[in-house]
Amino acid sequence: MANQQSSYLFTSESVTEGHPDKVCDQISDAILDAILEKEIELADAGYVAPGGMPADPAGVRCACETLATTGLVMVTGEIRTQAYIDIPSIVRGVIADIGYNRAKFGFDSETCGIMNAIHEQSPDIALGVDTSWEAQRGVAGDEYDKVGAGDQGMVFGYACNETKTLMPLPIYLAHRLAEELARVRKEGVMPYLRPDGKTQVSVRYIDNRPTQVEKIVVSTQHAEDVEHEALRRELIDNVIMPVCEREGVTLAEDVEIHVNPTGRFVIGGPMGDAGLTGRKIIVDTYGGMGRHGGGAFSGKDCTKVDRSAAYAARWVAKNVVAAGLADRCEIQIAYAIGMAKPVSVMVETFGTNHVSEDAIVEAVGKVFDLRPGAIVDALDLRRPIYRKTAAYGHFGREIPEFTWERTDRAAELKDACGVS
Repeated sequence: MANQQSSYLFTSESVTEGHPDKVCDQISDAILDAILEKEIELADAGYVAPGGMPADPAGVRCACETLATTGLVMVTGEIRTQAYIDIPSIVRGVIADIGYNRAKFGFDSETCGIMNAIHEQSPDIALGVDTSWEAQRGVAGDEYDKVGAGDQGMVFGYACNETKTLMPLPIYLAHRLAEELARVRKEGVMPYLRPDGKTQVSVRYIDNRPTQVEKIVVSTQHAEDVEHEALRRELIDNVIMPVCEREGVTLAEDVEIHVNPTGRFVIGGPMGDAGLTGRKIIVDTYGGMGRHGGGAFSGKDCTKVDRSAAYAARWVAKNVVAAGLADRCEIQIAYAIGMAKPVSVMVETFGTNHVSEDAIVEAVGKVFDLRPGAIVDALDLRRPIYRKTAAYGHFGREIPEFTWERTDRAAELKDACGVS
């Protein structure tokens, strides 16, 4: 008897930039960007604070959290910087850019209240980051041994050869649909759409390979006078079909498409549901296909390994797959607060490896330096690049700012594994 093929549906979701949680992520990252931009400007001008400390983007520490609800945004967290930034102006600018600029949309950038409850970073945390465990004990070998991890914890990176950007197909397609929802709204193709929205894609896998899309769900905020059937028809014509055709995606003959299943989505954004930074971590990463360490990204500077090491883990995993060493690759890296060297590094290829996993682990150790300071320099993370990450995924978009999406170490990995 022939072996029976395994068959299953896998589903991932995305949200638009107007989703209340994503509004908060973008505000937190816009504040981080503004601090970095100003600190770089001050450093270039040779600014020295009254206490004698020169401006330096490497000294920035930021853990910024945002909450949004009806008519109110609250910004809190811990920040260390010599730069002054106008937080209310940044908040209002982000909200306006997203499209919440009229009270009838449920949120208004000009009239919403803004509370600023930011305070300084704990000196106990700063001690271990500024001077690592290795440096304090005199065992630091080089400059990267002197920068400790900003917290304990583990991060995961994932890549697979299902799409051109080496992302899982369900989350990749869900993001493209969410991006298209925003585009047709902003460009006036469907002017009655509002900023809040969600997408969901279910893909049929056979023997762990994607074969076709069987179900698509799109929920989008809209003007009150829009008829449901017209909305459904125009979303299929202007969003769903163009994205699928552009991405070369095969739809099942009996594909199920659900548009606003409740029939109505007028009240949305922070008015419909309170938003909070860091509540969409599966949307931010791999749609549930790869594991997640648990730490959110947005609002955190690059000394926080929750963010920088997760970017590095994606970089490593993507290069392993790009090198042809495996069809799927997951990397786990673990850190202890204040220590430079990772506590552990794990490589999992789910049986798809084309060389031994031991060889891949050894090659990763030779090719990648996963100490926080080395990651920051290799990926150039002390730049104001973070607001772009805060909607439509931190991974799978090959743009200049996303240095962790490069496959620049694939050739070195192949050489280290003895693959021609």
